[in-house]
Amino acid sequence: MYKEKDRPLWLKLILSSIGIIVFFVIWELVVVTGLVSSDKLVAPTTLLATFIDKLNNVVPDGNTILVHIGTSLKLVLGGFALSCVIGVPLGLLMGFFKPFKAFFSPIFEIVRPIPPLAWIPIVIVVLGIGIKSELFIIFIAAFVPCVINSYTGISATNKVLLNVAKTAGAGKAQMFFKVGIPSALPMIFVGIKVSFGSAWATLVAAEMIASSVGLGYMIQQGRQASRPDIVLLGMIVIGIIGAVLTWILGLLEKKAIPWKAK
Repeated sequence: MYKEKDRPLWLKLILSSIGIIVFFVIWELVVVTGLVSSDKLVAPTTLLATFIDKLNNVVPDGNTILVHIGTSLKLVLGGFALSCVIGVPLGLLMGFFKPFKAFFSPIFEIVRPIPPLAWIPIVIVVLGIGIKSELFIIFIAAFVPCVINSYTGISATNKVLLNVAKTAGAGKAQMFFKVGIPSALPMIFVGIKVSFGSAWATLVAAEMIASSVGLGYMIQQGRQASRPDIVLLGMIVIGIIGAVLTWILGLLEKKAIPWKAK
């Protein structure tokens, strides 16, 4: 049976490129032929012109698009990295050591159901409008998936493997590092991917409310200025950056878990 992974890389790239080109061509035709008014939906060629213009033009949001991209990337990567550094070890410890679960689980179960955006009012009061408040909101959004998937992954460690390690004289710490963590890696990376998606989506929403720079802020200012080209440009840039970073995470996953790709 022919499998997806058997398809040559060059063929995958060609098919993906054709799909993207067809999408934008149809989009262009829909606008040019008048099926949708250009006042409501901007053509891709217009978006390209807007992108080039925003490389130097700071109207209507006060910054060039590269400044917005740089600010958003720094914030999302900072919050995402912090959530992974804290969330993954916490989930692993809760899933493997009962005292950690007994201590942290009640606190986590209280925090977990709260939507990240619900934190915005109190965070603005405590930290003000700026980088600190955005970083905290992004951290909260990305933190929960990291903990849940790390906990689930290590909790599902094969008991037979643990018993074999125990019979061989391995202590609890050795079983944690040598058996538990390797077994949990696939689920950890699932959590990291979900975490990044949550961080990116929350960043844009947070920037619309509690920021004066960033892609979310640019979209908000474009809406207020009745500039659909600015709004759509921000959305497309967010999608492209998100896709590229997700692809990079996929490469890291293959490096960390080579047996999964086989």
